[in-house]
Amino acid sequence: MIERYTRVQMGLVWDIRVRYAKWLEVELAACEGWAELGKIPVEALKSIKEKAGFDVKRIDEIELTVKHDVIAFLTSVSEHVGADSRYIHMGLTSSDIVDTSLALMMRQASLIIINDITEFIEVLKTQALRYKDTICIGRSHGVHAEPMVFGLKFALWHEEMKRNLTRMIDAMKMISVGKLSGAVGTFSVVPPELEEIVCRKLDLIPEPVATQVVQRDRHAQFMTTMAVIAGSLEKIATEIRHLQRTEVREAEEPFSIGQKGSSAMPHKRNPVGCENITGLARIVRSNAMAALENIALWHERDISHSSVERVIIPDSTILIDYMLNRLKGIISGLHVYPENMIVNIDRSFGLYNSQKVLIALTQKGLSRENAYEMVQRNAMKSWADKVQFKGLLTGDKDVRAILSIEEIEALFDVKDYLKNIDFIYKRIFR
Repeated sequence: MIERYTRVQMGLVWDIRVRYAKWLEVELAACEGWAELGKIPVEALKSIKEKAGFDVKRIDEIELTVKHDVIAFLTSVSEHVGADSRYIHMGLTSSDIVDTSLALMMRQASLIIINDITEFIEVLKTQALRYKDTICIGRSHGVHAEPMVFGLKFALWHEEMKRNLTRMIDAMKMISVGKLSGAVGTFSVVPPELEEIVCRKLDLIPEPVATQVVQRDRHAQFMTTMAVIAGSLEKIATEIRHLQRTEVREAEEPFSIGQKGSSAMPHKRNPVGCENITGLARIVRSNAMAALENIALWHERDISHSSVERVIIPDSTILIDYMLNRLKGIISGLHVYPENMIVNIDRSFGLYNSQKVLIALTQKGLSRENAYEMVQRNAMKSWADKVQFKGLLTGDKDVRAILSIEEIEALFDVKDYLKNIDFIYKRIFR
């Protein structure tokens, strides 16, 4: 399936004309199946395929009276086909057509998203390699932790998006099912052979057991997969927003010539793209919740899910497509400031070496509790007095009784933190 991908705008997948075209595609496949089973004359099938069509305005006009979109659609088609239209929709229920065609549209949307993710992964890989040797401070709880390289952020996101690619492929497989088993899924009028023929023509898998509808746990998996993808994109966007803060300014979104950041303050360069992605992720997540609520229907089917998914499925696929492409552009053109990273590392007075000092003291025979107290009291003084941590340690008689100046100096070598970066990169990028 993935190899058949061709670039299509996501909005077009959900255009009303495309929706009716997919309905007609399923109906014609059913007619071909009936013909193979000897239930539709060959000449009638030929006439149906030559004349079949629909008129959107006419469908709207008919629906005003019949209050049923599939019937309105079928009436419009019959006006194009004439007498042989009696063979169209033979033995089928509306959901046979709607659910099967929905699978076709969701699959096309999936292929677009899969392509988007694949392209985004390559951008993340490029940036991971570009900044492999760019030293920055790692943070936990927003506080300086230990040095790392800036490229690891992209490498991390690269791996997460690879998992999202797998999830999206699995979700596409989950919804790529067709159903032509009649009013309650029992094949009371339509033989199983027809469903098999039609699904084979449409490259779908027959739903093993259905009610009047394909079960909505499939669609819920699809929607929750997009919610996970949205969460990953929000995670990346949030990191960039933090890095763009004036107090940090290690990276920022691209800012084009002529762009304005604020109507009041000409100096502003705001992370509006990442903020936009953060907000849209909330919509995709809320849509996933609605999809989960669509799983429970009354008996063999009610229509409570229908109105919901006409909104949430197109909206979420369009949003994910947009978010992936927007963030891809942001990451590709990201402004990175290595010199600020060095300045920021120095803001914590070398305190990021505290763990190495702690371990060195314990390896000399000191208990962990005593070593921790010794290191912490110097660390707290460094914070309070804004003085270098190393200087306090070399001036502390208790520390000096255990560690020499040369040993303390060696503990403050920043390169030691990066000795296994190559290992991580080889594990990710082979």
